[in-house]
Amino acid sequence: DLVRSRGLGDVYKRQTKKSLNKLQHKTTRNAIKKLKDAKTKKEASKLYPGVVSLIDKLAKKNIIHKNKASNLKSKLSKLK
Repeated sequence: DLVRSRGLGDVYKRQTKKSLNKLQHKTTRNAIKKLKDAKTKKEASKLYPGVVSLIDKLAKKNIIHKNKASNLKSKLSKLK
């Protein structure tokens, strides 16, 4: 059954992609928390570029909306 076999392949592909997206999203959220919990401005300034890069990657892959990415970056820029 060609339709069924192709359908299952798509299901597996989607599951893999979904789990990778969730992992990347969670990693970014943890990085944001770490930035917010930074003790000093110097430490926050050091973490900021990496966090912004992660946020941009999520927006580029449409894991988060580009406006949400922009809002996050704006809020985080005030911390550094």
